[in-house]
Amino acid sequence: MGYRYEDCRIGKGDELRGRDYVRYRFYEILPGFLSWFTIFAAIVCSWKYPMQTAVFIIAFDVFWLLKTIYLSLHLRTNWTRIKKHIGTDWAEKLKKLKHDHIYHMIMLPFYKEDKSLVEKTLVTLLQGKYDSKKMIVVLAAEERAGAEPQDIAASMKEKYGDEFGHFIVTVHPDGIAGELAGKGSNIAYAAECARKQILDKYSIDYKNVLVSAFDIDTIVYEQYFACLTVMFLESKRPYRTSFQPVPVFNNNIFEAPAISRVVAYSATFWQMVQQERQERLATFSSHSIPFSTLYDIGYWQSNMVSEDSRIFWNCYMRYNSDYVVTPMSYPVSMDANLAPGMWQTVKNIYKQQRRWSYGVENFAYIMFNFSKNKKIPLKEKLRIFAINVDGYWSLATNPIMIFLLGWMPILLGGRDFNTTMLSFNLPYITRDIMIITMSNLVLSYMISVSLMPAMSENTKRHKKYYHIVQWLLVPLTITVFGAMPALEAQTRLMLGKYMGFWVTPKHREETAGHDT
Repeated sequence: MGYRYEDCRIGKGDELRGRDYVRYRFYEILPGFLSWFTIFAAIVCSWKYPMQTAVFIIAFDVFWLLKTIYLSLHLRTNWTRIKKHIGTDWAEKLKKLKHDHIYHMIMLPFYKEDKSLVEKTLVTLLQGKYDSKKMIVVLAAEERAGAEPQDIAASMKEKYGDEFGHFIVTVHPDGIAGELAGKGSNIAYAAECARKQILDKYSIDYKNVLVSAFDIDTIVYEQYFACLTVMFLESKRPYRTSFQPVPVFNNNIFEAPAISRVVAYSATFWQMVQQERQERLATFSSHSIPFSTLYDIGYWQSNMVSEDSRIFWNCYMRYNSDYVVTPMSYPVSMDANLAPGMWQTVKNIYKQQRRWSYGVENFAYIMFNFSKNKKIPLKEKLRIFAINVDGYWSLATNPIMIFLLGWMPILLGGRDFNTTMLSFNLPYITRDIMIITMSNLVLSYMISVSLMPAMSENTKRHKKYYHIVQWLLVPLTITVFGAMPALEAQTRLMLGKYMGFWVTPKHREETAGHDT
């Protein structure tokens, strides 16, 4: 039997049997194996071959410096592009295009968020420069969350339902066989409900509907939907692309502690860099996709954690690699991690980073489908393989190698090595390279300030130097909240200890809740 996309929507290895199980598990094991092998090899070589390892460490630090400069150039370019797109009058551009047939379906899954948080998101939709009567709002509650969220959803529909073209509330049933409780299963269920209750009922062409999957704390800029519509209408192949905005975690940025801000902006900066490397770009968090395409692939997968990135790979496999993500270089705002106490905030940051890092589960899905699908060219398969291996390996190992393992030759190299000039100079050489590398943080500070909401004069004076000094936390954050959760996620997958969907708690000064 030939390749069938419908048969390959696998969530984890233990869903398979026989040779397919062995093959899938091999790909689940590979990323974690490569990361741990690298770390252990660095330690062993520091002991057995300290001279060669020291030379390698210096060369690796130089490579990291050059890579940082390269990424910084992309970051600066996208920063310029974002400012240009924010300053563009997309509503005016839209007037020159035939667009009255386009609808926007906005998926808003939520779990136990407070009413005020949900309401703020809906109000922001109404404040934008786009006809709200062309919006289909789908407020997707979870049965497992209890009665209160359903009551909130009902009150929101009663208060704002008439302001939109269509407004429905869905309640995702608990305990559906084969599903993993989480965002993916919720919005997949909600999208099918919307299809039956709205699109089919009112004979709305699936090709004329753009679906935006948002977290419930997502705040859109006033011209977001105008920008999205223009890009969709001007796309050469609108049904073979998803549209990706830049997630900016700044809704509560002044309330969040420094460590949370640095992690949040680091995530934003990485997405900005990826927007300039379309060949590496996959969907993340908030994203938009034509409903006809979404329906054709069977919606988001309901049996996995990282549905936001998997939706791209679903499309990529369904259309035999003939699918891309269009970078919008236009922001949407979400919450930075914040809890009532500092220690709880730190734990939440780690858990969220671990969940994001669990996107490594996509690697096995990609490689398993590659082994089945003969229509995708070998050259393309090798390109995707290299990109993914490099990405997951770098995330889990590079910060550890730079900031922790650089001292291993001195500690383990023995007396002979420690009497050499290289041993004496190694700390100074690596220190100087890292200082030069850290100088790129000036750009990070400038961009982070430009992405902040407006500050009062008192806030500016109080926070000015604080927001500069906070970037000295980067060596800590990329190790503790980058490499370590990535390594844990890969290790769990390697051992078959599959993760569930962890719901990120949300806390604002005026409200507290959870973000699905």
